[in-house]
Amino acid sequence: MAKAKKSSKKLKITQVRSESGRMEKHRKTLRALGLRHHQHSVVHQDSPTLQGMIRKVSFMLDVKEVEE
Repeated sequence: MAKAKKSSKKLKITQVRSESGRMEKHRKTLRALGLRHHQHSVVHQDSPTLQGMIRKVSFMLDVKEVEE
C-alpha cells in the first residue's frame, strides 16, 4: 500500500512596496526572504520561522497560499 503524500503548504510572497527609506532590519528581512526588488515574488514552504519574518514586514508584502 502506498503512503499518502503529506500535503505541504506553500506560500507565494510578493513584495508590493519599495524597501527604500525603510529600516535596515526590514531590508535585511526582505533579503532573507529572497526578495530583491519591488514586485519580485518567491515561493517558500510554510514554517513558523517564515511566518515570523512575514509578520515583521507584512505591510510591504502580499502573501497567498499556493498548491503544488
